[in-house]
Amino acid sequence: MANVEHGGGARGGFGAPDAEGRLRAARLALWAVAAILAVRQMTAVLTTPSGKRLTDLETWVGPNGVLHVKGSLYDSTQFTGTPFAGLVLKPLTRAAEAALGWSWTFASLLLVAALGMIAARALPQPVSRRTSLLAAPVAISLLMLSLPVRNALWLGQTSIIPVLLVLLGCFTVRGERASGLCLGLAAALQPTVLLFVPLLWFTGRRRAALSGAGTFVALTALAWAALPHDSVTYWLQHTAGVGLGGKADALGNQSLHGGLLRLGLTGPLEIALFLLLGAAVSVLALRRAVRYAQDGQLLLAVAITGCAAVAVSPTTWQHQLLWLLLAVVGRVGRRVSDRSVWPVAVVLVMTLPAKMMLPNTPALYALRDDLVLVAALAAAVAVPFLSRTSPYYREPVPTEYAAAVPARFRHVPLLPFLRRVLTRPNLLLELLLIRVVYAAYAQVRLAAGASGDDRGRAAAEHHGRIVVGIERFLHIDIEHWLNHTVAGIGWLRDFFDFYYESFHFVLPLTVLAVLYWRRPVDYRWARTSLGFTTFLALIGFWLFPLAPPRLMPGLGFIDTVHGVQDLAHPDYGAMTALTNQYAAMPSLHFGWSLWCGVVIAVLAPRWWMKALGLLHPLCTVSAILATANHWVLDAIGGAVVVAAGFALSYLLQGPRAARAPALDATGLMEPVPAR
Repeated sequence: MANVEHGGGARGGFGAPDAEGRLRAARLALWAVAAILAVRQMTAVLTTPSGKRLTDLETWVGPNGVLHVKGSLYDSTQFTGTPFAGLVLKPLTRAAEAALGWSWTFASLLLVAALGMIAARALPQPVSRRTSLLAAPVAISLLMLSLPVRNALWLGQTSIIPVLLVLLGCFTVRGERASGLCLGLAAALQPTVLLFVPLLWFTGRRRAALSGAGTFVALTALAWAALPHDSVTYWLQHTAGVGLGGKADALGNQSLHGGLLRLGLTGPLEIALFLLLGAAVSVLALRRAVRYAQDGQLLLAVAITGCAAVAVSPTTWQHQLLWLLLAVVGRVGRRVSDRSVWPVAVVLVMTLPAKMMLPNTPALYALRDDLVLVAALAAAVAVPFLSRTSPYYREPVPTEYAAAVPARFRHVPLLPFLRRVLTRPNLLLELLLIRVVYAAYAQVRLAAGASGDDRGRAAAEHHGRIVVGIERFLHIDIEHWLNHTVAGIGWLRDFFDFYYESFHFVLPLTVLAVLYWRRPVDYRWARTSLGFTTFLALIGFWLFPLAPPRLMPGLGFIDTVHGVQDLAHPDYGAMTALTNQYAAMPSLHFGWSLWCGVVIAVLAPRWWMKALGLLHPLCTVSAILATANHWVLDAIGGAVVVAAGFALSYLLQGPRAARAPALDATGLMEPVPAR
């Protein structure tokens, strides 16, 4: 298996002193970020009370750990490593608990840093000088943020070591015999690493393959001789550790075996299907890995093989999933705009909980529970990574930009490199980002301001009294009159209740979908403005928690949507724990509806469409006041953040393109110069 080239690539445009200075500053900033993340991870682990941190390490080598017991390592099923791993860890039982915690965590961080350095140096050549200088801190930062590393640090696990040993054997250690020793040692700690042996064999490094297999056999035999009973338990009674630790169908087991069990398959049928699928995945993944290794993309080949090992292992716990993160080095897509889809998807899957990636819908539970497994399978057998011989590998189809529209102000746009793109953004990437951003928005909105305790509710009610006083001073306190008037007219009450509950999400998503399909330039402009609007609203929720009229005691408002409530402990069913009822200022119900109205009024080709668009915020503001869900000042606040959202988009990117491109007969964008 031919190793990849190392060393810097072409200097590109970084020969100028100012460019060199910017590159140096960027590099220092990225290294600072990596250092801060490392310190943060170490602090988070070591400041946690004993008994809640390094729990796996404590279970193994603590005063009452399984490695102290004279009987079997697997009597309690708490130790999940191989007998050789137990043999290696036994000397640690003599270390003091406090010193062991510090040294283990610090050593783990050093291993992560080494892993990132090796991965950065193993990037397929040629790479630009900027990439070669910035890749290492970026790789280390991504590793520090990833769930497998955070989980391994928190538990005190050894799962970083096998990955590092494989990378050392493939990219750093000289000589095939030494490479095989690293691989065999990794396999003795994590048996599925043996999948790398055929990769070495079929790429011409047969001496390394034989050395790796021999090292694994020798170390396993050594452990068998030292711990015969435990070896029988691990290899025969619990095949490669199945049944040790958590249950095989637990969500943490992101292997094919765990996925099949979660689907309800059991017994001989499940075992046969697992073996069949595992064999198919191994063969397909190895064929792809060999092809990419021969193409000069050895790091991608290693990542593909590792992802196959994740899938075919009987148990693959969260701290053993680092292989998937290495797959970000693969290039996918012919267009520049498509290149970021795969790495962004992998980074999101590896750093965020699955609940943030997919909606909380029963139909998606199966996919959400196996999201990492699906991503690993995709990397192993499905994702069409580009070959280095492809004309698109180095020079993807460039992005087309709309002609710049002159601004009225001298320094607008403030970020001129954020030019208006003519083509549609990648749909999968948009859906991923929209979902993640909305999940983050929902979490921040829930945490902002009052969280339901007495002190938070008192603050929200105090702010409510302030709003009431301001509105009375301005003579705009129409909420009580409108609420009681509408509540007394049955059909009008039903209409406003329906309007309040139905259009808040549907219409903005519909507008975005239509713009994405028909007006891609305007889609980006509108989406960016909506994002700024929502971000500014979150700041308002955080700084000024506010009780809506229906939750203000003593004012006599009628909650037409939810019915009569105990104002001290309002109950809205499942939504009670999912929403912050005191996030009223500014009103995003009105803000998003106003955004829809402005976008439709600006872009709609017919006057009646513009009129319908402007009718929506009018109906929305009437609904939020009539149902006692918002104050008049909340609506004004919503209008302010919408105006600020459009203003920020204008300041950063300049005026929107005067005309969106039309669609040609093939469905591609035809560039249309802006007027």
